[in-house]
Amino acid sequence: MGDSPLREPEREEEYLTEEADAPETKKMSGKARRRFWETELLRLILYLLVLFTVTILFIRFVMQRTDVSGNSMLPMLEDGDSLLVDKISYRFRDPDRFDIVVFPFTQSEETFFIKRVIGLPGETVQITEDGRIWINGEQLEEHYGLEVIRDPGRAVTPVVLSEGEYFVLGDNRNNSLDSRRIEVGNIHEDQIIGRAWIRIYPFANFGFIKHQ
Repeated sequence: MGDSPLREPEREEEYLTEEADAPETKKMSGKARRRFWETELLRLILYLLVLFTVTILFIRFVMQRTDVSGNSMLPMLEDGDSLLVDKISYRFRDPDRFDIVVFPFTQSEETFFIKRVIGLPGETVQITEDGRIWINGEQLEEHYGLEVIRDPGRAVTPVVLSEGEYFVLGDNRNNSLDSRRIEVGNIHEDQIIGRAWIRIYPFANFGFIKHQ
């Protein structure tokens, strides 16, 4: 019987001590929580800044999405196709014949053309009245044209390409504004943004663009 009265005060003292310490513990936890959320907010801001910078650099130097508007590249590309344009390859090599390239229309800052390279720098291009394409006096063997060219345009007489110049045509030869027209003319290498790389939409036609 003598042990019981001695234990009760100890338990009560421990209980009161815990109660007295509780406000301090809560106060410290509140400061810790604020520091935690401040740190997380700073990390989020830094992450978004890095993500924004990487995205801008990616679009500027590596890849760009573009949508096809019109039917000048039928049957290869259709109106409404969404493409990724490779902007880095031509930093290491020149465009090849039959590459599909994207470049701005000089008479409209917000308009971009997508056409196929036919003539290369230093070559002479001519399109005869019967629709055949001649490169340096030899007929070009190609199968990209949707149909026989009816209007050779300015290429009815030989077009001499200077250094860095390319002659481009749309695959839908009779429904394309291209190098046959003086308002487009020869395309200089500095104008070329990149080459069509992947069709990402419509999903049923997803895949790499065949150039050759």
